[in-house]
Amino acid sequence: MPASRVVENAKQTSESVLSDASSAMKSAAENPKQATTTFLHTPFMRAALPFINGGIAGMTATTVIQPVDMIKVRLQLAGEGVKTGPKPTPVSVFRDIVASGKVLDLYTGLSAGLLRQAVYTTARLGFFDTFMKTLTSTAESKGTKVGFKERAGAGLAAGGLAAMVGNPADLALIRMQSDGLKPAAQRENYKSVIDALLRISKNEGVLRLWAGCYPTVVRAMALNFGQLAFFSEAKNQLKGTSMSGRSQTLTASAIAGFFASFFSLPFDFVKTRLQKQTRAPDGSMPYRGMFDCFKKVAREEGLLRFYRGFGTYYVRIAPHAMVTLIVADYLGFITK
Repeated sequence: MPASRVVENAKQTSESVLSDASSAMKSAAENPKQATTTFLHTPFMRAALPFINGGIAGMTATTVIQPVDMIKVRLQLAGEGVKTGPKPTPVSVFRDIVASGKVLDLYTGLSAGLLRQAVYTTARLGFFDTFMKTLTSTAESKGTKVGFKERAGAGLAAGGLAAMVGNPADLALIRMQSDGLKPAAQRENYKSVIDALLRISKNEGVLRLWAGCYPTVVRAMALNFGQLAFFSEAKNQLKGTSMSGRSQTLTASAIAGFFASFFSLPFDFVKTRLQKQTRAPDGSMPYRGMFDCFKKVAREEGLLRFYRGFGTYYVRIAPHAMVTLIVADYLGFITK
């Protein structure tokens, strides 16, 4: 092909591309709503939206609930290794935090909490939504409906996968929240979640970022089983009632929050203990792993210690679940 023809074809192609782009921009300027709708319905955005919506929903909920999470962690770490140790209450913990510093100390670790939600909730809600769409499509092709067993399986898988990805941010959050319990001379005084992650990696090794990963995964699976599976099931059961859509969502969220708290609190307790621990001067660790932690706490502190602060945990989990699921539901609605 002559060089002149190649140049001419290239010129025509570039003019065509520019013309299409110009038309698209003109159309978007004239009708921005339609342009947005078209963009949201591209294959890439349809696949990404469950993850994006999940992340935004989780970060919104964490910002609201962070002070309660701070109190929950302090309750779990109080009286470690002593069966008849101190028995703090949410009120006494709140009072101590405020008295020793300032109200903003309740938001210690917020950057880690937001990063965790950006990773963990983005993944778990995204995976759950993706799994449910696949299961629904498969069930419809067979002329059946998705049952509780399938919802539970989707929740367990989504929670486990997301927890593995989000463990470093979760560990940084626990370290930042528990730092204030140490004597002033031994505190790390992390400036941010990035500072915490970098210093833990440098001083203890990169693999230390996945400390407590096993109970974190089990806890996430238990929490997701309680939250997502029961939320989805409760919403399905409430569809035939006279309740409004918003009331159905709120009621289903409250139910899901209770079951999520009940199933996951013992694993959350062990996860907190494992992620908080650091090596003693002789190189030993208080707990060798999840089962060792369960055994030592049960023997030294009693079985009921695993459910210490259940009320606080529920107050942390239920509103978080409600805010997360409501925001995710709303985002899903406006991005249909």
